[in-house]
Amino acid sequence: RAALFVSGGQTRLADLREAGSAKAILPRTHGPAPEVVFLNTSCGVTGGDALQFTIELGAGAHAIGTTQTAERAYKALGGAQGPGRIETRLTLAAGARLDWVPQEIILFEGSDIERETRVDMAEDAELVFLETIVPGRAAMGETLQDMSFRDDRQIRRGGKLVYWEPLALRGALLNHPAGLAGARAISSLVVLARDATDRLDAIRAALKFDGVDAAASAWDGKLVIRLMATAAWPLRRALMQLIPLVTGAPLP
Repeated sequence: RAALFVSGGQTRLADLREAGSAKAILPRTHGPAPEVVFLNTSCGVTGGDALQFTIELGAGAHAIGTTQTAERAYKALGGAQGPGRIETRLTLAAGARLDWVPQEIILFEGSDIERETRVDMAEDAELVFLETIVPGRAAMGETLQDMSFRDDRQIRRGGKLVYWEPLALRGALLNHPAGLAGARAISSLVVLARDATDRLDAIRAALKFDGVDAAASAWDGKLVIRLMATAAWPLRRALMQLIPLVTGAPLP
């Protein structure tokens, strides 16, 4: 858990708590906003594991949140262990801004993961929110047959639910036309800001990436960008170009 507040015109750390394999570091940076980097020292998640990550921003604070590396969802043994769980809580007070741009989660054969993300932001706060999922490693020739991934993302602005994305993936859906239709990497990049809809034309003009299908829409103070590719690297390369355009800042 990392909590930050504004003092002397700068965003500063108010509280930092760590337990188990869930760690957080704030590296020295030269940018205007501090970076909160989460890492899982157990190198992955399997059945029965539970990880919780929290960022709390006080009024007017600005921070960047990311992860040290891609998270890995390994084969679960099943039984009484149950699925692995990953919970993320992001809270933004009045006038705060958070760029939440974690690296991808890679799903391995036999993995069983439940992930829950909850964002509570003030009416005038700003959020950039990225999630990327990679089912299997295309370079290794993997085709997942037996896996389960349940993901639930909810964003509340001013106490009102403004974005809800539930996702359930199983091996049989990866190639099905009603599922991922063969994609092996998918991303959702969401912007919630007063000028979000004004950014749409510029973003659409930039969505020209080799090996990546991308589209964007905007309404009611939200800009949503979807990307999908048959392998992780083209998608990562596209995000490396797109994230600075959206945030107005270099990559973490």
